[in-house]
Amino acid sequence: MPDIGIIGAGTAGLHLALLLQQAGVPTRIYTNQTAEQMASGPPQNSVSHHAPTIARENAMGVNFWPAEEYGYQVHFHHLNAPGGPPVFRGDFLRPSRVLDYRIYLPRLMAEYEERGGTIEQRAIEPSDFEQLARRHDLVVVAAGKRSFAEYFGERPDVSPYAKPQRHLAVGFWDGVAQTEPRSVTMSISPGHGELLDLPITTFDGWASALLCENVPGGDLEALMTQKESDDPEAYRKLTLQKLKEHHPSVYERIDESRFKLMRPGDVLQGAVRPVVREDYRLLDDGTVVLALGDAHCTVDPVTGQGANSASFEAQVAADAIIEDGVVDERFAQKVALRRRERVDGLSTWVNTMIATPTPPHLQKLIGAMSEMRTLCDEFTENFSYPHRNGDMVATPERVDAAIARHAAIGNDPTDRKAF
Repeated sequence: MPDIGIIGAGTAGLHLALLLQQAGVPTRIYTNQTAEQMASGPPQNSVSHHAPTIARENAMGVNFWPAEEYGYQVHFHHLNAPGGPPVFRGDFLRPSRVLDYRIYLPRLMAEYEERGGTIEQRAIEPSDFEQLARRHDLVVVAAGKRSFAEYFGERPDVSPYAKPQRHLAVGFWDGVAQTEPRSVTMSISPGHGELLDLPITTFDGWASALLCENVPGGDLEALMTQKESDDPEAYRKLTLQKLKEHHPSVYERIDESRFKLMRPGDVLQGAVRPVVREDYRLLDDGTVVLALGDAHCTVDPVTGQGANSASFEAQVAADAIIEDGVVDERFAQKVALRRRERVDGLSTWVNTMIATPTPPHLQKLIGAMSEMRTLCDEFTENFSYPHRNGDMVATPERVDAAIARHAAIGNDPTDRKAF
């Protein structure tokens, strides 16, 4: 069997390593952070793991947080616009889960090592790839560092934006009452941005991960540009003020006397430009350097897909390695082909969701979802199959077809086979 070097200990790298480890394929992970450093650092994200990812965790024997206990199965949506619809609901067929990655990644790192794997703490740059190729038959880059992004290069056909379309701020907050049933709430403030209120399990129990996707230049942009660390109390008050004005369906569940970060500094601020990169490169000796996860596809978190896309890509790569036992360019081409539909479809969905102003056909879809429960259920379930939502929102004609299909079936929310 080939020997695999994996750069990065995020979801893509760890899932690939664990999948290959199960099949007896030798691997080594390279990362610039120890598990202890990850656990004690700032928040990394607020990503949901959807049903296919959780099923993969089950198969790997690392689902230590059953979705039946730690998960949710409902999305509530709110469009904060004059005359807009009331809050409307969509359901998953199987639950999803949000877990603090400062808990998740160190636990998977420990499991990989307990099963005999090796993690080497080392900073890697593209200039190190030739050296790694003398040690491994395949080099997998599963980390989103800028130098790695530049190494692979972009696919302009699915990377239309030259800069981030949202300025992001996510905090893990106490004092926000959970919905009944437990759910993710997505609130939209037209022209200003989106809020995802996610029920997350952290070190100290349940919290609300309030992910604010703020339009540059809009009224909510201050949530990213005003640094929480400069004046935590001022930032707390700013958050309350902006939630009250722009996301009232979440604000109404807040107890202001208890509203505070779960731990000091539990805020992540920044911006992400969605990009899809080339699948692989060949070194001079013919060794494949494969892009995986964030190195291959950087996803704006508005659709909650980064870790799910990374896990899917890890499965595709692992399957190809195990099937062939050969990791040449033909292998790399197979990986590229097998993941293309999902990656490109996800890119279409993300790029449409964050377009400013909101495309009319997306506005039409959201309006129809507020009136047609089965359509909203389909859109929600497709968070587990994001390329399907990419298909749905790709063109006005596809939105019209989806609406017509659900109108024809009679909009019965109990008919879960309608889609």
